[in-house]
Amino acid sequence: MMEDLLHSSPGWANFGIFFLLGVVLLLVVLGFVTYGILAERKVMGYMQLRHGPNQLGGRFGLLQTVADVLKLLLKEDIIPKAADKPLFILAPVIAFAPSFLVLATLPFTDKFQFADIGVGLLYYIAVSGLTVFGMVLGGWASNNKYALLGGMRAAAQMISYEIPLVMAVLGVILLSGSLNLNDIVMQQKHGWFILLQPIGFIVFFIASIAELNRTPFDLPESENELVAGYFVEYAGFRWAFFMLSEYVYVFGMSTLITVVFLGGWLPPFAFLGFIPGAVWFALKFCTVVFVYFWIRSTLPRFRADRLMEFGWKVLLPVALANIFLTALLKSLFF
Repeated sequence: MMEDLLHSSPGWANFGIFFLLGVVLLLVVLGFVTYGILAERKVMGYMQLRHGPNQLGGRFGLLQTVADVLKLLLKEDIIPKAADKPLFILAPVIAFAPSFLVLATLPFTDKFQFADIGVGLLYYIAVSGLTVFGMVLGGWASNNKYALLGGMRAAAQMISYEIPLVMAVLGVILLSGSLNLNDIVMQQKHGWFILLQPIGFIVFFIASIAELNRTPFDLPESENELVAGYFVEYAGFRWAFFMLSEYVYVFGMSTLITVVFLGGWLPPFAFLGFIPGAVWFALKFCTVVFVYFWIRSTLPRFRADRLMEFGWKVLLPVALANIFLTALLKSLFF
């Protein structure tokens, strides 16, 4: 965790090193987004009995996403005449910036983390909630009724599912006694929290899908109702910013689930400790990402009213019951 750098006096050398490390992380995340999209299209293709991308980059279509990105970068940047131009331009940046900021506190191994702060879990949840402002601004500034509906749906969905998302991790906080993500991992040496908190994990995972605006909770951008919703008027690289933020959040949320519920870099059994922690982290992380892709390939979209009812009438009471049950068990057995 680069303790020497953290405890040394700040200067241009420190700034340069951290800046370069940030650039490296950004490149890693961009690589994940590029080939994560390809993997998602391949998974969806095989599950729906078709090939998926297979034209560019050989039989596996390895260059298909690269070609799509180049196409987006070369597209004309169109701003609707009736749009609020400053906000229209700013909205994609507001949507993307928090998705990258949250990665700073996520520990990938016991030795690689950019910022080890005492409230890392709280920081992630708080900062990730800012992205919805970009969605609402993009929908409102576009001066399009479908975009505005998409932005308002995004705000309502975020408010509805942020509450059970936070409630679900309170059980983990009760058992670990900390908001520090490293401490939460270390508390799982004798048992992952997915085993100790199965109800909390299920609620958190379902709420995370809604927070990511992914199928079956992709109401803010449902194509057959809102023709892409809040970013319907966007094109080229501004549209790419919205999509980039979504997949960066897939990266961040998968990492968070791996750390909070799946033991992070810890092996499932002590005798497997000879395998590097980075390998265990990568395996767990890829499994979570695959499940996100799997769900998108198989489940239909929720109706808007049922989406809200499910969040308030099902997930929230279950999350509250989980907190009560966890507190009771902790007082009796821990």
